Amino acid sequence: MVLRIFGLSFVITIISLVVAFFYGGTEAVLLTLILGILEVSLSFDNAVINATVLRRMSEFWQKIFLTVGVLIAVFGMRLVFPLAIVWLTAGLNPVDALDLALNPPANGAEHFADGSPSYETIITDAHPQIAAFGGMFLLMLFLGFVLEEKELTWLSWIERPLERIGKLDQLEVVIAIGLLVITAEWIAPDDKRATVMVAGALGLITYIVVNGLGELFHTEEFEQDDEAEEGAETAGNGRTGPSDLAKAAGKAGFFLFLYLEVLDASFSFDGVIGAFAITADPIIIALGLGLIGAMFVRSLTVYLVRQGTLSEYVYLEHGAHWAIGALALILLYSIGTHVPEVVTGLIGVVLIGAALVSSIIRRRNEQAKELTAA
Repeated sequence: MVLRIFGLSFVITIISLVVAFFYGGTEAVLLTLILGILEVSLSFDNAVINATVLRRMSEFWQKIFLTVGVLIAVFGMRLVFPLAIVWLTAGLNPVDALDLALNPPANGAEHFADGSPSYETIITDAHPQIAAFGGMFLLMLFLGFVLEEKELTWLSWIERPLERIGKLDQLEVVIAIGLLVITAEWIAPDDKRATVMVAGALGLITYIVVNGLGELFHTEEFEQDDEAEEGAETAGNGRTGPSDLAKAAGKAGFFLFLYLEVLDASFSFDGVIGAFAITADPIIIALGLGLIGAMFVRSLTVYLVRQGTLSEYVYLEHGAHWAIGALALILLYSIGTHVPEVVTGLIGVVLIGAALVSSIIRRRNEQAKELTAA
């Protein structure tokens, strides 16, 4: 099972390192490997959340996400996205933007001799709007989880009170907009306030629209399936158990696919920006973050779904959402102050690790109770 799921990722890793060697020698191989490890460490919470959504999708849409979605993640977010920022902000055509990326100033300077900014400088200057969009999207995802009433809680001392106040209609939107205003007013640079507000509002709108459409069509198809199931029982065929349409298909599957792609993009923002602290070469970033990192995140997502890990370790989803909340706040804070990538990665690892340990303890306690009862 493990070899079948992760086998392709290992093959892609070897191919990527070989390509990196012929592209830039030993140094390129080392940088590619570092970026791959960085992406996996930053995106473990991404894999957990992807798995919680992916298991709601039909087999067809799962395959679409794991094929087409990989191409979007690799070439869209890790290669085209940084170039698109240069196209839009510097007014360069695609060919000139790629040339700018492949030919940085000498000695790692931020500007060329004529005073024009480097590729890395343009990307870094665009960080406030990128962080505002991604931070608001992830913040809404976190608030939607912690404010929703759940049968099982992990940090009950804080999750239960949040669930009670979460009964107030649209509270997550109110909190998100309040934090966006605070970020724009007191954290963002003076010349970026309007930009941060617009980008943050777009992140908020994107979450509401994409998530809302996915839930809408999933609910409609689920209700239609319930009616079909009742009709089948009336006809006396005795069908029982979970229905085939209980997993999102059709329109519901499509919008969940879009939701996952936007979610993956939001998670990718910090990795793409953080990569420029290591290298500004778009080819190495695409190899390390895209091919190696994205493929392992996809494999990890599949593993979690196929193994039923989220059902076995019940607090993993909670830990991932708390890690998302921390990442959202870090993205918003990073608009005004640089946050080291190691801090971002460690917070996610610590929270998910704690959730995993709590899950194991809970499982052992339940097993002990069953043995005592027997």
